[in-house]
Amino acid sequence: MEESSGACRGKGRWHPNESGWYLSTICIMEGVILRRVIPSDNSCLFNAVGYVMDHDKKKAAELRQVIAATVASDPQKYCEAFLGKPNAEYCNWILDSEKWGGAIELSILADYYGREIAAYDIQTTRCDLYGQESNYSERVMLIYDGLHYDALVMSPFEEAPEEFDQTIFAVQKNRSIGPVEGLALTFVKDQQRKRSYTDTSNFTLRCGVCQIGVIGEKEAVEHAQATGHVNFQEYR
Repeated sequence: MEESSGACRGKGRWHPNESGWYLSTICIMEGVILRRVIPSDNSCLFNAVGYVMDHDKKKAAELRQVIAATVASDPQKYCEAFLGKPNAEYCNWILDSEKWGGAIELSILADYYGREIAAYDIQTTRCDLYGQESNYSERVMLIYDGLHYDALVMSPFEEAPEEFDQTIFAVQKNRSIGPVEGLALTFVKDQQRKRSYTDTSNFTLRCGVCQIGVIGEKEAVEHAQATGHVNFQEYR
């Protein structure tokens, strides 16, 4: 498990869920940023969102329903030009557990939960912030390696149980989340330095599980969807 450490103090809130209690808002301890791995089952985006919002890694089916209902309720906003396919076709498509989510789905889920979703791209270290135009008061964080989404959390120490993870952070007046934001970016840059991402556009890839070679994003995505394997290494 990777980490980025630092001090971060303030007030927090504890919330119950089915597995116990978890901490949200401003962290109250010295802690580390950790990457909580989400299963590679074609629904990593939805389950990563479920974890950072609800501490639940099995939210995919429910959140796919939320997205389909949202899209179906506003066919003018969610038109074919926006979705890349007709509204009804998209709704059926997103309910398929084999289909992957992306920017459209993250934007809808940010509004559904009423929180910003920061999605960090390891290859570029870019942070795409969903829901920022709504001035939500809290933010959660994800990390993306080119094929797979995991959760970014604050934990008191590297081996701490997941129930101690803090996943929801208060957005301050300057629209940052304070020291946590810097720690998260440091963590992402470290992942980039370690090349913990898949360059899906320019490199020949080899599956780290079955060693099959693929070329480019299309073949990598097809292989990942067919096998559930998302551990690719670049080779020349």
